[in-house]
Parts: sequence; C-alpha cells; structure tokens
Amino acid sequence: MAKLALKGGKPVREKPFPKWPVFDSRELKALKEVLESGFWGVRGKRKEEFERRFAAYQHAKYGVAVTNGTAALEISLRSLGIGCGDEVIVPSYTFIATAMAVLYVNAIPVFADIEPETYTIDPKSVESLISDKTKAILPVHIGGRPADMDALLSIAKKNNLHIVEDACQAWGAEWRGRRVGAIGDMGAFSFQSSKNITSGEGGIIVTNSKELYVKAWSLHNCGRLPQKPWYEFHLPGTNYRMTEFQAAILLVQMERFEEQTKRRMENARYLSGKLSKIDGVTPLKEDERITRHAYHLYIFKINPEAFGGASKFVIAKALQAEGIPASVGYSKPLYKEPCLEHFKKCPLSCPYYGKSVDYSSVKTPVAERACYHEGLWLPQYALLGSRDDMDDIVSAIEKVRENVEELEGD
Repeated sequence: MAKLALKGGKPVREKPFPKWPVFDSRELKALKEVLESGFWGVRGKRKEEFERRFAAYQHAKYGVAVTNGTAALEISLRSLGIGCGDEVIVPSYTFIATAMAVLYVNAIPVFADIEPETYTIDPKSVESLISDKTKAILPVHIGGRPADMDALLSIAKKNNLHIVEDACQAWGAEWRGRRVGAIGDMGAFSFQSSKNITSGEGGIIVTNSKELYVKAWSLHNCGRLPQKPWYEFHLPGTNYRMTEFQAAILLVQMERFEEQTKRRMENARYLSGKLSKIDGVTPLKEDERITRHAYHLYIFKINPEAFGGASKFVIAKALQAEGIPASVGYSKPLYKEPCLEHFKKCPLSCPYYGKSVDYSSVKTPVAERACYHEGLWLPQYALLGSRDDMDDIVSAIEKVRENVEELEGD
C-alpha cells in the first residue's frame, strides 16, 4: 500500500495554511472613508500619507507610490537617465519584471549569475560583465533576502554605476541595520496580491535623493512638477499614480506588518533548524549582515540524488499532495524566456547600442541549477502558521525523502 499521498496514501495534513490576504473591518472602514470623501484618485491625502510613512519605514527620505512594482523599476531607471544603448546588469534568477523594466526603457539587460548559497546576484559575476556600456546594477532581494550590498556598492563606486534595488519582495528587510531600497540610488517595491503588504496591485519608489524624487514624481504624474501649474508638463511622463483606495488599504496593512514579519522570521528560523538535519535538504545560508529578512519566500535547496533521482518538479508535486504549498519557483533563468525574442530588433540590435545580443549563448550555471534541479519555495503565508504547521512541513519533506522509491518513473 502506498504511503505517499501522491500515490494514494494519507496526506500529512488536510487543513489549510493561513488564508491570504489578511484583512478585517479596518480595511473596510478605510475604503468606505475614501469612497465617501469623493477623492478616489488625485487630490486625496492617503496616497501622500502612505508615501511618507512607507518611505520613513524603509529609512528613505522620499517615496512615490505607483501602479505596480514593474512601473516602480521602470520609472527609477528613467529617472537615472538610463535608456538607448545602455546596459543594466540583472540577476538571471528573478521575476520577468526585472528584465522587462530594463527593456521598456530601451536598455539592455545583461544577465549575471547568482551565489549558490544565497540565490542573490553574484558580485563576482557582476564585475565580470561590466563594459563601457554598463550604467547600472539592478540587484534583486530575492524572497526578501538582501543581496550583498557591501560588494555591490563597492563595485558601483569603483565603476561609477547606479544601483536600483529591486526590493519588490523585501519590505522591511535590512542589510547591516539599513533597510533595503534606500541603500542604492533608488529602490522599487510591489504590493501585488501575493506580497507581504498588499493592495491587490501597487508599488512604490523610495530614494534619499531629492533630485531623483522630483524626476520620479514627474514621470509618474504625466510630467508635472511639484508646486508647478497643473497643466504644465516638464518631463515625458505618463500616469502611473496609485489610487486613494490602494493607499488606504496599505496604510492599514502596515499596522499588522511588524507582527507578521516577526512571525515569519521565527518560523523560518525554526524550519531551517529542522530542515538542515534532513539529508538532501539545504536551507539558504545564514548571514549576520542580514539583520532582517522579509521572507516573502522561504527558499531551500534539494539534492535530487538524495531523493532517488526524482526531479524537483516531482518532489514539489509530492509535497503538494501532502498538503504543503511547495512551489518549484522559477523553472528557467530569465534569458531563456521566449518573450525576449520580441526585443531582438530593438533594443537588442538598436543602432544606438552598436552591438547585437544573443541570449542563447548566455550561461549562468548556478541559476540554471537552481531553476532546473535545486530550488523549492514555500510562500510567505505558510510562515504565518503555528509551530505545528511548521512541523507538518518538516514531516512532509521527511516522508517524501523516506519513500522516494514510490516516485520512480514520475
């Protein structure tokens, strides 16, 4: 008789993990207040309040709330003057938006490898890719884990490069006590529905530069400038403004964020301690320079050989059958995505660039291993569960590990 639930056995758990998103009467009250105020978009006060509060929370002087995290990245790049013929170094293990923001400003994404123990962008790989066309580094704080900002800041300073932090998964995360997003020139955050603070969609740009703030504010607001006439347009902007409804929800979401973050960190620490004892399972490396991890994702590695040669895709299905919301995460590095074919003519072969890009020749061995063989994810809402819930995760992984013979042929 089969033991694994994937083969008909009894699952480790049948009860759900905590529901996401979390909301209560406070969100309803906030939405009703906006509805009754008559200020649903511009001229309201909640967007400005959220910009101030979130920027301060991230140790930044300025914030510009926008439609989504992708727009936050794109506007940040435009604010820095990055465009035709410029190269921006990005990690190959990240969501497509990181590269798409670069392409939509007509710049060229150059794909760096990641570190095997952290899954964040590898500074050595970054340094090897710098050319006379390079204008910026776009590190991703993947899963809420800060990238190695010491090394990246040093590289940027030495080569006169900008840093735009993709902090779309890293609200409140800290590197040496400094919150991410405002460590580089600019930082982008997302509030899409899966995110640890959510309004369904939405994003924000943070910076400590008044000049960059004014540019970003103008670009997101049709080219207007603060304190200038409403029908006077100075930069080639468009409408990327966040609504008052979204800002109202986010202000409430922030009220419970500290407690939720503490819970995620405690449960992640407990999980790492347990999982590190299972042969073939390796949590990502601890780093004392990371003084706060946002844990949008709990990422861990599996060694397929220890699981009887089963692929990470099969292992994820087996865990899902046991009632664990495991995911394979990114299944290919970004440079393998078919959508890049649409940019072959411009900007990848743009006359301003003077070169032609062929992503089929790109190789990032660590990222490929993470995508094809090793990397598994647990979503942030699972980390809001109880200690018993964490034990169920451990038990399910142990159960799959101990019954790998049932996965043969899958």
